[in-house]
Amino acid sequence: MTTGAQTPLPPARPKRSRLRTFLPLGVAAWFVLEIWLLTLVAGATSGLVVFLVLLAGLVLGSVVIKRAGRRAFRKLSEALQQQQSGVMPDAAHPGSEGNGLMMLGGLLLIIPGLASDAVGLLLLLPPVQKAVSRSAERTFERKLSQARPGTLGDAFQQARMHQPDGKVVQGEVIRDEPGDAAQPPRPPLTY
Repeated sequence: MTTGAQTPLPPARPKRSRLRTFLPLGVAAWFVLEIWLLTLVAGATSGLVVFLVLLAGLVLGSVVIKRAGRRAFRKLSEALQQQQSGVMPDAAHPGSEGNGLMMLGGLLLIIPGLASDAVGLLLLLPPVQKAVSRSAERTFERKLSQARPGTLGDAFQQARMHQPDGKVVQGEVIRDEPGDAAQPPRPPLTY
């Protein structure tokens, strides 16, 4: 039985971002490149050489990540000790930057493949680390300057408003803090 009312259309899907479109294609192209390079080297030498190269990348990557992690932990403990003694820790220690890039380089060395090993080795070089960190800092500052004013809580609130999950729980927050006077009960929330 029809009542003549039109059925509502489903909401329009939001437009896919470029990152969501091209990231899977980039990852697939990276895998194809890695496999092609490994088969090329295996054809020119032998499978044992490829295995040894991959094993060397695994060991070197593990050593790099362990070293960068120890250095980061040491810097953190020094900063905490300085803070506990009442001295403000220095924001910029010489040689303290680049731990994240060293860990990323070590991770790329651990991932099997020759192209990832080459990029990982490049990230271990200090001039490359400085160039990458400067570029990332400029990009971050540019994106931050383009952002609308507001707090981080506002951003979460806006994200929730623009893409609701359809579930609304009516309620009221009542804080019972020591020293507060007792408040009378409030009427229930209604639409």
